[in-house]
Amino acid sequence: MPEALLTEAIDLAALEEAHSSGAYLKRDLAIARGQGARLFDAEGRAYIDCASGQGSANLGHGHPAVLAALRAQMDELMVCPEMFHNPVRARYQAALCRAAQMPRVFLCNSGAEANEAAIKFARLATGRTGIVSTMRGFHGRTLGALSTTWEKTYRKPFDPLIPGVTFVPYNNIERLAAAVTDETAAIILEPVQGEGGVHPAQEGYLQAVQALARERGALLIVDEVQTGFGRTGYLFAHEHDGILPDLLTVAKSMGGGIPMGACLIGERVGALTPASHGSTFGGNPLACAGGLAVLETLENSDLIARARDLGAQLLAHFRARLPEHAVREVRGRGLMIGIELRGKVAPVLRELQARGVIALPAGSTVLRLLPPLIIEEDDLWRAAAIVEEVLRDAT
Repeated sequence: MPEALLTEAIDLAALEEAHSSGAYLKRDLAIARGQGARLFDAEGRAYIDCASGQGSANLGHGHPAVLAALRAQMDELMVCPEMFHNPVRARYQAALCRAAQMPRVFLCNSGAEANEAAIKFARLATGRTGIVSTMRGFHGRTLGALSTTWEKTYRKPFDPLIPGVTFVPYNNIERLAAAVTDETAAIILEPVQGEGGVHPAQEGYLQAVQALARERGALLIVDEVQTGFGRTGYLFAHEHDGILPDLLTVAKSMGGGIPMGACLIGERVGALTPASHGSTFGGNPLACAGGLAVLETLENSDLIARARDLGAQLLAHFRARLPEHAVREVRGRGLMIGIELRGKVAPVLRELQARGVIALPAGSTVLRLLPPLIIEEDDLWRAAAIVEEVLRDAT
């Protein structure tokens, strides 16, 4: 990189630090460009991306089908609130509902918004106010979604949150049954807990949760903000378990990089009354065009099956080869892998970055890998080898 551009990049990083809110812990790295499953810093150095923009880039960076759809839509119309009909929105809603096997959808802009909507819809549909969530669960940081998020360091500064939320251990149907009462509007959980350490639902757990919800008159909210759109080897992770939620929340990778979220609405909830909820930018034509391109790409390729197969191979590889002195357990589904360490994850993340791999934490001791579904196998196994090297060198 020419010296003038390098100086500019350094100055821009300082400028961002000076004016950023302070709400984020920033890494010592300026990402300037992305292509496929590679990221490039301000100096032009390449990194294998095993973070996917915190799970928002399942199709990688600059996917040609997504770019083409966005460019075409930008020439037509970018903003159209839902008070008007819009053709691209209509096509996307129909395609998404068909793919999810759910009749209706509320479109919004993020995962937290989708979970806020689901909580409201559950309370509206049932006339009840209680919510049962799970320990280690993460559903967002807005006040309603935060109320159902387990981590106390996120919650404590904002007490009091919405009342009536109860937490039970994940994968424990007996404790859940004891918590669900005739005041429970909904049970909310993730089919694989992401931020909570990459913990998949045990076999039979989700079916038992669904049966319990229906028996007690509560609704089942499945949060697939991180697991949706092929990440775990199915379009939606709850398909592993053969269930159908009453409310399904999705976001992150659904827009191909454009901010987008949705709450899909099942038959037990029904249609909403006008003005019961809303979003100015929700369902905007630009996001819908990107979402339609993502969905069509996933449905017309082998990327989802490939994620399932590659993920199984990667999981087996890590379980066989990662050193016991550094690793307690390896968990995951598809291309969503969590490596629970015996020490802190922060130094491992720094060393991986130094060796050309971008990864994520999931709590203080879990290394999380979310490579784009389009990653080349050479890059995937190169990243795996670097992870192995770093953990073997760990003390």
